[in-house]
Amino acid sequence: MGIVALLSAGLLIAAATDVYRVFSYLAALLIAVIFCAASIERNDGEFDLAPYGRLSVGLGAIFMTGLTIIWLSWHPGVSEYTYLFGLPIPTLAYVVFIWLLPILGAFYYAFVFPQIGDEELVDDIMADVRRVQRTDELPLSASRPEADGGGLTDGRQASSDGSSDEGERR
Repeated sequence: MGIVALLSAGLLIAAATDVYRVFSYLAALLIAVIFCAASIERNDGEFDLAPYGRLSVGLGAIFMTGLTIIWLSWHPGVSEYTYLFGLPIPTLAYVVFIWLLPILGAFYYAFVFPQIGDEELVDDIMADVRRVQRTDELPLSASRPEADGGGLTDGRQASSDGSSDEGERR
């Protein structure tokens, strides 16, 4: 999260000083780092990007490549561009590297995740979720959540005198 804070401060400074090329690179890095931070947070803060490590590195590389092509081929005041597939090269780089390839990367991971995410990984994630729910480590919860209707968490219904109905249906 310190990296996110540093990148955010860098973005503010770059915007205030009108250094937009630096701003665009920092913004791309911020997007990739936030994606990495989201995958790390689900693992109790340990530095483990699995299974999103390659996707995070790929996303950062795609953004950096696209921005480099854009900034090398576009300058304020340029009125003539080299066209490729009917689009100016900076526009084509923007569409391909900033939009199309990241979206295709997301679809790729969505379709191949069942093959790369084995049952053990899913079981580990579900075990973590259940552990957090059992130990009341929910960040916005003051107390253990109750089942619908004010019942106990094991399916029994509490009565007004504190006893339960032992799971009988009424």
